[in-house]
Amino acid sequence: MRKLWTALREFFRKGDLLLLFICVLTSVFGIVVIASATRYMGSSRQVLTQSAALMIGIVVFVAVSLVDVELLAEYRLFLMAFNYLFVLLLLFFGKSRGNNRAWLSVPGLPFDVQPAEICKITFIIVLAKTMSIYQNQVSSLRSVGSIGLQTAIMAGLILVISKDMGSALVYVFIFLLMAYLGGIRGWWFLGGAAAVAAVGPYAWKHVLREDQIERIMMIFDPTIDPTGQGVRWDTNRSINMISGGGIAGQGLFRGALTQNGAIDAQHTDFIFSTIGEELGILGCILTMLLLTAIIARCIHTGLKTPNYMNRLICFGVAAMLAFQILINTGMCIGVMPVIGLTLPFISYGGSSLITLFLAMGVVSSIHMRPDPESASPYVQAKY
Repeated sequence: MRKLWTALREFFRKGDLLLLFICVLTSVFGIVVIASATRYMGSSRQVLTQSAALMIGIVVFVAVSLVDVELLAEYRLFLMAFNYLFVLLLLFFGKSRGNNRAWLSVPGLPFDVQPAEICKITFIIVLAKTMSIYQNQVSSLRSVGSIGLQTAIMAGLILVISKDMGSALVYVFIFLLMAYLGGIRGWWFLGGAAAVAAVGPYAWKHVLREDQIERIMMIFDPTIDPTGQGVRWDTNRSINMISGGGIAGQGLFRGALTQNGAIDAQHTDFIFSTIGEELGILGCILTMLLLTAIIARCIHTGLKTPNYMNRLICFGVAAMLAFQILINTGMCIGVMPVIGLTLPFISYGGSSLITLFLAMGVVSSIHMRPDPESASPYVQAKY
């Protein structure tokens, strides 16, 4: 008990309390919006589940903050194996929703677990550790080949097993931004673009489903679903919800379309539309300010640490958040394809929220140990 109290005092003395406060504030705001978006269902299950996930998330944030990320990264090979095996479990025990087989049921938990969400954090740590091993030759074939292969395996497994294009793209974006900020030379990116152009037609024809292709092409081709009753249905409803909110919105629990359940996913993928209708442009701005503050805090922590690996981890977490926010809000206003990415900290999803707090806990851990002298004795011995 004394050790626990000592650890908690250490957290409150050195942990990133500002980051925790912003994350909790954003999550509470999300729970309020979820309550409004699900009111038409006549059940409070989603609100209770998200509230329970928030409580668990806070505990996870504190616990992970107390763990030295350098020690965790030493088990890089174990983390890699964990990522692959966790996703492979979906082959045997995965639950499908719509066209995606992306969830696992865990006895005792009030929500399903999405392996692709949890593995994002371990993937970022593995990528950062691998790049730190080759730090002085980060642009070498061995370095780029290693992190590129890891990314290809993870994104490929998720795309083939889960059919979840959105999550697969998040992994690719994390890889690209970490590679760029990690110092990998530009000609590697040109080579990668050429490779994608070469294999792209095959993937377009044989990997993507027809509905996924239509969702991408409808942004550029108005002749796809001209009546708006097919793949454009959710997007059109979403745009109507946001435009109907005006400056200040129609009021919480008062949105005409929201309270009629205009979109099935208005508490998940299209929660930004609910915010737009009920809280207006001001609510959308508030949402973006809260999320931007979280990203800025991650970047600030990364810039403050002289440790190459830890800096990349912070940037990787920021990249994950930024990409999901960009795609989700773009989906809601019709400028991005609908690929099933939720809005971080706002959308309903227990495993997603806990994973986000886990990621923030990793950033807080780095915040607690900004230099080698503040690391664990084992890590100090390496410097």
